[in-house]
Amino acid sequence: MDELLEILEEIDPDIDYETADNLIDGKLLDSFSIVSLVAEIANTFDIEISPKYLVPENFNSAAAMWDMVCRIQDEE
Repeated sequence: MDELLEILEEIDPDIDYETADNLIDGKLLDSFSIVSLVAEIANTFDIEISPKYLVPENFNSAAAMWDMVCRIQDEE
């Protein structure tokens, strides 16, 4: 989870990722940030994020992203 928080802070250090739960719905992350985020998560955790995971629920909070990473790792 710490690595994920580091990735997020590089994208926008002004957001409190430990408490934010509306990163997508609240438009805290723009489309460019999301594309960068998906690429960084995939590279860092050596996973492939298929289109079925590219839904707002998986990116609205750091906890949701971490859950997604864990689910993908379990599947691979």
